Amino acid sequence: MKANKKRYAMLIDLRKCIGCNTCAVVCKSENNVPLSVWRSWVKRVEKGTFPHVKEYFLPIVCNNCAKPICVTVCPVKASIQRPDGIVYVDPHRCIGCRYCMASCPYGVRHINPLTKIVEKCFWCFHRVDAGLDPACVLSCPTGAIFFGDSSDPESQIAKALAENAVQVIKAELGTDPQTYYIGLDQEVVDTKESEGE
Repeated sequence: MKANKKRYAMLIDLRKCIGCNTCAVVCKSENNVPLSVWRSWVKRVEKGTFPHVKEYFLPIVCNNCAKPICVTVCPVKASIQRPDGIVYVDPHRCIGCRYCMASCPYGVRHINPLTKIVEKCFWCFHRVDAGLDPACVLSCPTGAIFFGDSSDPESQIAKALAENAVQVIKAELGTDPQTYYIGLDQEVVDTKESEGE
């Protein structure tokens, strides 16, 4: 009998997201992300016309795609996909050429202004390898973010994926994103973020 390989995935329940930005802030703290850049953030979009306006929140993280374009274009093989599906950037190989940034259709990579290399959300694999959840999952005050082995039918995330209608961002591109959403509004995905006051 062949051993089942782990395949990590993330699920964000937008019905529970309150746009508090805790996930984005704790990501910066956990991963020592400089102030001027973000590995994850919460997109805010207002829909409707006064007085019937509603604000929508869309946490954005790397999709750690099953078919990542970023891995195929890296000339020095610094973008790497682990056997469990997590995609990361090897800081010792990255030359900051930005090919992966240009190829990523989700805009979730950035140049670290201090090290001049590319960085991204990698689902806190240092925590995952220690048997812990990513920092954003642990810190979400409403429990809107789930993470786990989607190949294990007994895992919380596999059950949540099976029991809910889920969507991914830009499914038509064929990258097979592994960040899923419940209640994803395509108009919110396509709309420019609301400007702050």
